Amino acid sequence: MKQHCCEDMKYHADFTCDIHDEPFDCPDQLILFDETDQDYGLLIHDGGTSSVGISFCPWCGNALVERG
Repeated sequence: MKQHCCEDMKYHADFTCDIHDEPFDCPDQLILFDETDQDYGLLIHDGGTSSVGISFCPWCGNALVERG
């Protein structure tokens, strides 16, 4: 399991809502973390299931993608 870059990212990437079954339905769910691909995305709350991939943490600014 990937260690997130900061406590804020850890909180949001691991967030689980007690009310909503789907992350796209929860207004408190901001980040979608794909454990398989180790990718992060910002959820777009427009009634669909879209997200925008991000390469840097919105809270601490660290790179989220390992560069080799």
